[in-house]
Amino acid sequence: MVVRDKGGQPESRVSLVRRARKINRLLAQLYPDAHCELDFENPLQLTVAVILSAQCTDVRVNQVTPALFARYKTAEDYASAERIELEGLIRPTGFYRNKASSILGLGRELCDRFGGEVPGRIEDLVTLPGVGRKTANVVLGNAFDVPGLTVDTHFGRLVRRFGWTDLEDPVKVEYAIGELFPKSEWTMLSHRLIFHGRRICHSRRPACGACPLASLCPSYGTGEMDPVKAEALLKPASAREAAALAEVRKEQAAEAKLKVAAQRRPKAEVPQP
Repeated sequence: MVVRDKGGQPESRVSLVRRARKINRLLAQLYPDAHCELDFENPLQLTVAVILSAQCTDVRVNQVTPALFARYKTAEDYASAERIELEGLIRPTGFYRNKASSILGLGRELCDRFGGEVPGRIEDLVTLPGVGRKTANVVLGNAFDVPGLTVDTHFGRLVRRFGWTDLEDPVKVEYAIGELFPKSEWTMLSHRLIFHGRRICHSRRPACGACPLASLCPSYGTGEMDPVKAEALLKPASAREAAALAEVRKEQAAEAKLKVAAQRRPKAEVPQP
């Protein structure tokens, strides 16, 4: 997507960075509680949960992991697990045979190579069974406080709709978006984009007519434009999120009112010499 300015010229790099960071600031207002929605207490639990989240919702994973984490507490437990029992516990997440193989392999690799502990470097994490860059960045950002960009389907869809990049390859997207923001923002940006993708900017029918980012989004009009119908598509996860959305809208309405008033105000007469 080629984003153009008001004069019809391609958006400059400086303009892109400014627009992207303004969107991020708005997302921070909309989702003050943005976070990893997988339940975990330590790096091992998070790594296993992310493996289970492939082709599965976080809600379903969180329904499965309490019993799983109660049964297997260490890497050694996973390494020595009985496959049939493990598969039975994770079956509801789908693709349970492949996921069981990854988790069994993860346990063995952690025991053999890392003293039973999840490593805190992406170079090491991506060598583990079932762990790619997306999983590694989730673990680093949320278990080790090491900034990382989680390029999942929501993240990729939104950055392309926002015109931040037209790249499709997740690794290339990660690097391209990383250049637009300070490293300190990477983890929270990921959470905010994922939250927005789940709640407003849906895959098949985004709620364009009710989106506070509309004025900054070159893809505005892709989804439902009718304000009432778009409102029905919103999926705030809490009263706090709904209140944040209402507050942002209130601020935007006030700004729009001021702009209209300024445009209607008669220009001061220029004194004649």
